[in-house]
Amino acid sequence: MSGEMVISIAERSVWVILLTSGPLLIVALVTGLLVSIFQATTQIQEQTLAFVPKIIAVLVALIFFGPWMLSRVTSFASDIFDNLTRFIG
Repeated sequence: MSGEMVISIAERSVWVILLTSGPLLIVALVTGLLVSIFQATTQIQEQTLAFVPKIIAVLVALIFFGPWMLSRVTSFASDIFDNLTRFIG
């Protein structure tokens, strides 16, 4: 297996990781920003107010984006396993 092939596989794996984790991270970022703006305007400094909405939003996003994320990761893993003999030889 050549160095170019290793770099190509690593590049594809990083791309799949970014694509699958991106929607959840964006949802957590937007939710955190909205909660922070709400806390700043109302001057409520409760710590649980920052975490509970983010957890709920990420769980809802996981339910919504989960099938798409699973299909992306499964197709990547399937491609790796299908070409395993080519990678070893």
